[in-house]
Amino acid sequence: MSEMIKYELEFPIKASPYMLYQYISSASSLSEWFADNVNSRGKVFSFFWDGSEEKAELLSSKNNKFVKFKWLDNDKNSFFEIKIVVDELTKDVSLVITDFAEDDEIDEAKMLWESQISDLKQVLGSS
Repeated sequence: MSEMIKYELEFPIKASPYMLYQYISSASSLSEWFADNVNSRGKVFSFFWDGSEEKAELLSSKNNKFVKFKWLDNDKNSFFEIKIVVDELTKDVSLVITDFAEDDEIDEAKMLWESQISDLKQVLGSS
């Protein structure tokens, strides 16, 4: 198995941290932009894409700040985190994504996040 490489992406979003947090932390809101459907039972979230299911555990979260998930069928070190960052001076809001992918899949993984964040912006009515 090839090594997982950590990468970060940042997306400016015109929305309040409070509103964004709802969209990154609740199963019903995640199903509006992140996956076709999302269910949660306790800390375990089930994500559905095109009929296949991936389970992730919510490792940690902080209100209006971030969520961090670990894929349950993946190697121990891989997780993904969605962090809400507010610029202290301009008050501009960004989502910072931290994720892992195999070397030859990083470009594809980044494109997938770009597509998902684009869906999120549509749901939020943010350009």
